[in-house]
Amino acid sequence: MKRDFWPKLIAANRAGERRGIASWCTAHPQTLSAILAAHRDGDAPILIEATCNQVNQEGGYTGMNPAAFRRFVEELSRGAGVDPARIIFGGDHLGPNPWKRLPAREAMARARDMMKAYVEAGYEKIHIDASMACGDEATVSEQIIAERGAGLCAVAEAAGRGGERVYVIGTEVPIPGGETEALDALAVTPPQAARRTFDLHRRAFAALGIEAAMQRVVALVVQPGVDMGNSQVFGYDRVPAAALSAAVQDIPGLVYEAHSTDFQSETALGDLVDSHFAILKVGPSLTFAFREAVMAMARIAEIAGLPSSGLVEALEQAMDAHPQHWRGYIPPGPDERLMRLYGLSDRVRYYWPLPPVQAALGRLLSSLDAARIPPGIVSQAAGDMLLERGEPTLSGRVIAAKVGAVVDKYRRASGDFETL
Repeated sequence: MKRDFWPKLIAANRAGERRGIASWCTAHPQTLSAILAAHRDGDAPILIEATCNQVNQEGGYTGMNPAAFRRFVEELSRGAGVDPARIIFGGDHLGPNPWKRLPAREAMARARDMMKAYVEAGYEKIHIDASMACGDEATVSEQIIAERGAGLCAVAEAAGRGGERVYVIGTEVPIPGGETEALDALAVTPPQAARRTFDLHRRAFAALGIEAAMQRVVALVVQPGVDMGNSQVFGYDRVPAAALSAAVQDIPGLVYEAHSTDFQSETALGDLVDSHFAILKVGPSLTFAFREAVMAMARIAEIAGLPSSGLVEALEQAMDAHPQHWRGYIPPGPDERLMRLYGLSDRVRYYWPLPPVQAALGRLLSSLDAARIPPGIVSQAAGDMLLERGEPTLSGRVIAAKVGAVVDKYRRASGDFETL
């Protein structure tokens, strides 16, 4: 199924069928487990991607290198009752970004090491992104971006498995994790800019003798006019993006990839797929849904009169002690406390691994699962009695319902419930 997946998807989407795939971008174990469990109903490929900051040869902020992340996801997959062979592993924004404060020579050397580590670990979808200026540069030209990207691709090709690996190029994307301040509008990528990106990369690949790799470029990252911040979402509008959508037919053999599609409506996601944005990247809204589930469970426990787990207090103390994960996204003011807990960019996701938070979460889940909670209380806090869900514990049902709702929305919008 995976071997011919990309050619079939691209051909169907370019022919006007609503065919796409969601790219699940999270390293959070319970969220990943819920994503995987939501796919138990079929045998279609499941695309899971790690970003260069999350996972790299130095551990990233998860502490995992690419091989370790792959093992981690495969173990979760088996636990969720899903065949790990269905998973397409991807690497997102692979380039110098984790080391961009270093001089370009050193940052690119580390980026090449990272690329090699991803490929040797068997990752099959690689987004090449060398767009950022490094520590000794004020700006970097499109030509240099393409040349550096080609150099990274050459490393990937030399590492092997070339026939099974596909690439994504292009870098015109929102800020990872959401914008740091409110915006008035977003500019859609001009069609000529999309074509220029493709042509520059094609020439750069040819200059390094890796023309064959260009034949395995399946997608181009462009800006369709979608983004999200802590308190705003730019919904997709087909009209401003119509020329960009039509221009994909002038670029052979690929589709578009949309980043930061979090919190788009199902209609908007379907419109994106119809507009040839066949790959929909989603991240914060998944862990946002997990946080919603946890807060709902804390409310259930409160209504039911169970002992307090101290979960919210543990989160707030952790955020006070380690503000680097939220301060740049949330301005000081009277709404600071609420926005760092409930904001759309979900800065909470960085704090779940901390031992005090894990301990409080464990207390909450254990207490809830050991109690007999009337369905009316569950419905009051979670918005659903969850009587139809098959997970053996109440906590599992709440998490599966919240995260699964996001997963199902993307799957419906991308035609994932149909046979490709």
